[in-house]
Amino acid sequence: MNFYNSTHRHYCGIDLHARSLYVCIMDQQGETLLHKEIPAKPEPLLHLIEPYLDDLVIGVECMHCWYWIADFCEDQGIAFILGHALYMKAIHGGKTKNDRVDSYKIAALIRGGNFPLAYAYPRSMRATRDLLRRRTGLVRHGADLKAHVVNTTSQYNLPPNKVNLKNVSAREQLGRTFDDPLVQRNIDLDMAVLECYHRELSQVEWLLEKQAKKHQPTYYHLLTTIPGVGRILALTILYEVGDIRRFESVQKFASYSRLIKCKAESAGKTYGTQGNKIGGNAHLKWAFSEATVLYLRGNPGAQKLLQRLQKRMSKAKALSALAHKLGRAVYFMLKNEKVFDEQRFLTS
Repeated sequence: MNFYNSTHRHYCGIDLHARSLYVCIMDQQGETLLHKEIPAKPEPLLHLIEPYLDDLVIGVECMHCWYWIADFCEDQGIAFILGHALYMKAIHGGKTKNDRVDSYKIAALIRGGNFPLAYAYPRSMRATRDLLRRRTGLVRHGADLKAHVVNTTSQYNLPPNKVNLKNVSAREQLGRTFDDPLVQRNIDLDMAVLECYHRELSQVEWLLEKQAKKHQPTYYHLLTTIPGVGRILALTILYEVGDIRRFESVQKFASYSRLIKCKAESAGKTYGTQGNKIGGNAHLKWAFSEATVLYLRGNPGAQKLLQRLQKRMSKAKALSALAHKLGRAVYFMLKNEKVFDEQRFLTS
């Protein structure tokens, strides 16, 4: 957990909503200078905080509508910090909760050096990352549609459809599978949505690759040198990492990627692990897990490494250890701008 500990003359906490803002500003002595609710628009906000712009920091909780506040602060040259929602809830939880109290507590956390930081993703790459995440969600929904086709075939005791639904001909073939017109219409609906996804997502993926070569061409090239890491995994790691320099050490990068477990100890006793998902990135965890499986495919050297690990642990833990090792390799690749060295990876 990282805290914001810089000092300012004025500390502004905003309880952020889609249509309104509750703004609290306090000084270094903890005196409340302003406490007011305003519409969620740049003009009223700028008018309200204008007397305090000489040395002001604005902090908000990380929720869906923080983008415009961050952009507003960047345009006005105001220091902006983003709070980790789960950590903030644990720190400033209380008996009474409303917008006025929340904005005051946010300002107090900033002033006291107890404001838990989340990463404010850069404006230039933010929309591309969101589009990539949207693409991932649609692909997973497409997988659900394909599973529905398989389950429906089993329901009516028909032979399994050994076809690749990525192909147009395979989707057309399923249009003549069921005698019942209502059941067939159900499957036709799946095929129509899959057809739309296939058409739209191919264009989205082309656009994402084009943006990656514009934003971080070096990162993209380095990631594709890892065997098994193709276009989508490289894009996912690239846009979820952002700038590798924001991680002070490889341990912090591995923790953010959910590649390590957090040990729980008390009075010299170990109680397993806890909080493994609080501060991590689920998209990076997925990417490294997939990359590990694909790296092992048709790779005798990697398979021997996995077998050596399995002598000391179960297969599941061995795969996790290999994913951790791959994550560490990616950290140093991006930081030092070096291509993947498979010989060094397998022997180190």
